[in-house]
Amino acid sequence: MNKHPEYLLNKISGPKDLKKLSISQMEQLAKEIRTLILEKDAAEGGHLGPDLGIVEATIAYHYVFDAPKDKIIWDVSHQTYPHKMLTGRAEAWLDPDKYEDVTPYTNPDESPYDYYAVGHTSTSIALATGMAKARDLMGGHENIMALIGDGSMTGGLAYEGLNNAAIEKHNLVVVVNDNQMSIDDNVGGLVTALKKLRDSNGETKENPFTAMGFDYRYVADGNDIKSMIDAFKAVKDVDHPILLHINTLKGKGYQPAIDHEEAHHWVMPFDLKTDKTTVPALEGPTANSVAMDVMKEHIENGEKIIAINAAIPGVFGLDEIKNKYPENYHDVGIAEQESVAFAAGMAKEGAVPVLFENSTFLQRAFDQLSHDVAANDLPVVMMVAGGGMSGTSKTHLGVFDQVMISNLPNWIYLAPTTLAEEKAMMEWAIKQRKHPVAIKMPTKHVPVGENATSDYAKIKYNIKPGKDVAVLALGDMYDMLGKGVAEKLGASLVNPISANILDKDALDKLATENKVIVTIEDNTLDGGFGEKVASYLGDKNVKVLNYGQKRVYTDQIPLKEILKDNRMTVDQIVEDVKNA
Repeated sequence: MNKHPEYLLNKISGPKDLKKLSISQMEQLAKEIRTLILEKDAAEGGHLGPDLGIVEATIAYHYVFDAPKDKIIWDVSHQTYPHKMLTGRAEAWLDPDKYEDVTPYTNPDESPYDYYAVGHTSTSIALATGMAKARDLMGGHENIMALIGDGSMTGGLAYEGLNNAAIEKHNLVVVVNDNQMSIDDNVGGLVTALKKLRDSNGETKENPFTAMGFDYRYVADGNDIKSMIDAFKAVKDVDHPILLHINTLKGKGYQPAIDHEEAHHWVMPFDLKTDKTTVPALEGPTANSVAMDVMKEHIENGEKIIAINAAIPGVFGLDEIKNKYPENYHDVGIAEQESVAFAAGMAKEGAVPVLFENSTFLQRAFDQLSHDVAANDLPVVMMVAGGGMSGTSKTHLGVFDQVMISNLPNWIYLAPTTLAEEKAMMEWAIKQRKHPVAIKMPTKHVPVGENATSDYAKIKYNIKPGKDVAVLALGDMYDMLGKGVAEKLGASLVNPISANILDKDALDKLATENKVIVTIEDNTLDGGFGEKVASYLGDKNVKVLNYGQKRVYTDQIPLKEILKDNRMTVDQIVEDVKNA
C-alpha cells in the first residue's frame, strides 16, 4: 500500500513529467525523495549517505538531459535510489510491499535508464570513454556523462579513464561529486588537490584537470537545484571533454548521517527516532574480533606488523587499530591493486603486512595477487572477508575468491571451521616467512572451537571416521552442512583445512575405504576445491560428488533459494549420496 499518496512523486512516471515542474516543486520533490530513502533504509537497510547527498544533482540531470537517449553512468551506482525513483520505479520506495522490486544498484534488466550492472568503484569514466567513442564511430550525437565520487577517484581505473577521456574529440562530461568522503575518510594527495579547488571556488592554478586538458567547471553548492540545472544546461551538447566538479553534502537532510558519515554510508535496519539499529548485536567472539585480537597482540608485542585496508575499515572492525595504533594501520583508499602491491613492498623490506580484503573487491587486484605477490613468493598475510554464497547483488558476490587465490602458484589458502582455527591459522601465517597465505574468514555461523593445530606448513586433514561415505566440508560448510550430512549417513566427516593444498595421503586412504566422497564448499564450483579433489581422485575407484555454487551470477536471490538450487541442503545431499 502506498504510504504517501499525497506525494508529488506519484505524478512522476519518468523524466518527461519532471520537466514540467517549477524549481519550488522540484525542491518539494527532493524532500519527498529523502523521506522515502530514510523510511526504506530504516526498514530494510541499504546505502544512506550517498543517496541523501545526490538528490538535487539527480533531479537536475533528468530535468536537463534527455535520458535514456542521453546517458549517465553512475560510478558504483550505490547512489541511484533517487535516479530510480525518477525513472518509473518510485513504487519500490512508496509501497513497502514493493521494497524488493528493485535492486540496489543500476541494472539494465530492470530499466532502459540503467546502462550497466555496476557495484565496484572507479569504472564509470572508462565505460564512458568507450561509449563516447562508439557514438562518434556510429555518427551519434547523444550526451555521454560519467558521475564519479571523490572516494572513487582514489581508484586507479579512474585515472586511466580520465587519461583517455581528456582526448575525446566530442562530447564527454565527467562529473566529480565531491562530498569530501569515501566510505571512510578520504586519503592521499587527491584530498589536497580537491580542497585547493573548493577553497578557491575552482580558481586555483594548481588544477590537475585543466593540466590534463579538460574544460573545468565548478559548482560550489551541488545541493542547490537551480545551480545544478544551470551547470548541466551549460555543458549539454558541448562538443569537447568537460570536467564538472560539484561540492555536495553526504547525508544531507539527516543529521546523524552528516555527523557520523562512515557509520551511515551503508546501514542495517534502524529506528528513525533514535538512529539505533534494530538488528540484535552478535554475542561472544566473531571472525572480526578474533582477527583484531591477534593484530593487537602482535602490535603491542612491538612487532613490525601493519594492518592494510582499502577504504573499508568498518567491514573488519579495524577502527580500533586505526585510532589506537595509527603507525600500524594504513588505508590506501578504494584501491585494491595498490593495497596488494603496497603489502608486497612491505614484505620485501621485512615487515609483516596483514591485508584485510573483501572477497568481492579483491578481484580488482588479481594481477597484483599474481604478478607482485605470487611470482615473487612474498610472505603477505591476507584476511578475506565476505567470501561465500549470499543473497547480495550480482555486483557484490563473494564466490570467486577461492578460484582467484587458490589457482595461483605459491599462495596457500586456508579455510577455518572454527574461530579457534582462524586464530591459529592467523598466528601461523604471521610467523612463517616463506609464502603468501590467505585465510578465508568465516561468513556463516561457526563455533568458537578449541585445540586447533598450530602448524599448517603441511596440510593434514582432520577426520572423524564413519563408514562408506566421506564428507569433506570446507570452512563454513563444515558446521553448516557437513555435520548434518555425515550424521544422517553415518559418514566420515573431514575438515580439509585448505582450499587449495590437498592432503593426498588422506585422500588416498579415504578413496580405498569409501564408496562415495562428497565435497562441500562456499564458493563457485568451477576451479574450486571440489574439482581439485575430483581431479586427484580421477583414477581411483570411488565416486566423487561436488557441491558449491553454479557458475552463474545470482542477483538479490535469498541464500536459502541459492542453496536449494545448488542442491546444498542436508536432505538433498543425503538423497544424492544414496542415489549414487
